[in-house]
Amino acid sequence: MDMKVLVVGGGGREHAITRALSCNSDTKIFSVMARKNPGIARLAERVLLENETNIEKILPFATNCGVDAAVIGPEAPLEAGIVDRLEAAGIPSLGPTRAAARIETDKAFCRRLMERHGIAGCPEYRVCRDPEEARRFIESYDGDLAVKPIGLTGGKGVRIMGEHVDVAGAVEYAREIGGSVVLEERLVGEEFTLQAFVDGEHLVPMPLVQDHKRAYEGDVGPNTGGMGSYSLQDHMLPFVSRSDYEKALRIMEDTVAAMRAEGTPYRGILYGQFMNTRDGPKVIEFNARFGDPEAMNVLSLLESDFAGIVGRIIEGDLAPSHVRFANKATVCKYLVPDGYPEAPRANEPLTLGDYGDALLYYANVEERDGTLHTLTSRTLAFVGRGETLEEAEAIAEKAASSVSGSVFHRRDIGTPEILEKRCRHMREIA
Repeated sequence: MDMKVLVVGGGGREHAITRALSCNSDTKIFSVMARKNPGIARLAERVLLENETNIEKILPFATNCGVDAAVIGPEAPLEAGIVDRLEAAGIPSLGPTRAAARIETDKAFCRRLMERHGIAGCPEYRVCRDPEEARRFIESYDGDLAVKPIGLTGGKGVRIMGEHVDVAGAVEYAREIGGSVVLEERLVGEEFTLQAFVDGEHLVPMPLVQDHKRAYEGDVGPNTGGMGSYSLQDHMLPFVSRSDYEKALRIMEDTVAAMRAEGTPYRGILYGQFMNTRDGPKVIEFNARFGDPEAMNVLSLLESDFAGIVGRIIEGDLAPSHVRFANKATVCKYLVPDGYPEAPRANEPLTLGDYGDALLYYANVEERDGTLHTLTSRTLAFVGRGETLEEAEAIAEKAASSVSGSVFHRRDIGTPEILEKRCRHMREIA
C-alpha cells in the first residue's frame, strides 16, 4: 500500500529514520528540516527547509503534500505540540502529544509520575523551585547528587557531584540554572538504553544499546550528544542480566500504563536510559523519541517494514510479531569537527573515502558544490553491522578512518577492551 510519510528533523537520527522508511518502495517521504541534510534530501520527494518547531509553516506543507502520517525525530517540536496540531489536521503521528512528551520535557513530572504509581527504578529525588532551596538540600545531603534542569538540555545539561562538580560547584550550578531544578541521588553502575515502539497500550522493545557520551577515547573529556554506540548480536549487553532486562522492560511497561491511567496515553518511541546498579536498573531519564546515535544502531537492524510499524502504532494494534530485528551486532561511530564540543571548527571541507560495507548517515554537515563541509556539531556517522561485535567494529572503524579533513572520532567504541571495562566495572560494584 502506498504511504506518504512526513519526517520532521534533519540530523543523523532522522537520516536513519528516512532510510528505514525508504526500504519500502511504496513509501514516499517528505521532509522538514532546519538545514538541508544531503542524505535525507536524496531520499525525499519534497523538502521544506524550516525550523522544526515552526508548526505554522509545517502544517500547510504536510497538508499540501497529502501525507498520511508523520514521524517526529527531535524533542523540541514534540514540546512545541506538533503532534497535537498535526492530528487536529487529520495527520496521525509517530510521536507523543505535548502532554505525553512531558515524560522527557519535564523531569519533575517524570519523577512524580513514577512516585505516584509506585514504579520501580526511581532514584531518590527532590524538586527545588529556587536556588536557595537547592543550596540547603545539596549542603545537607549525605552523598553525591545529580543536578538537573527540569526542561530539555540536549543530553548535556546534567552536572554530577563527584564527577563534574563538588558541593560548591553543585550549588553554583543550581544558582546558574536559576529556576526549578531536580536533585537526584548519584547513580553508580553502567548505563544502557532500552528503546521501544509504543501504540498507547502495547510496547515492543528494541535491542539494547550503549552510548558513549564523553568526547575522547577512554571515556574522558566533556559530555557530548553521543560519540557513538554499539549493540550485540543477541540484542543484550553482557553487563545486563536477563533479570535486569526484564525489570527495565517492566518499568517501561508500567510507565506506559501510568500515562494511560492519567489520561495522557503514550504513543511513539519511548527511550529508557537506565543505570544498571548493584540494586538493579534505575531510570536516569526517559526520552520521548529515538536516541541519537542509538536510532542508527537499531534501525540499521530493522528487518520489518518500518512504514507498516508506523501504521500499526497509529491504529493501536502493534504486536511483537510485527517487529523483527536482524541478529547482528552494530557499531556506530560519529565523526565530529576538530575542537568539538567546546570550539568546533566549522566550514572545513571533508572527503569521503571508500567506506566499504558501512552505512553512512549524514548529520550536521553541509554540501556545497558536491563537497561536504563541517558545521558546529556532530558531522556524520558510520554504522558497521556484523555477525560479531569485532566484525561490526572493524567495518565502522575502516569507514570512519577513510574520511579526510578536520574531524576526529573515537576509535575505541565497540572494541573488546571497552566492553571488558564495562563488565569489570559491574563486577566491582556488585
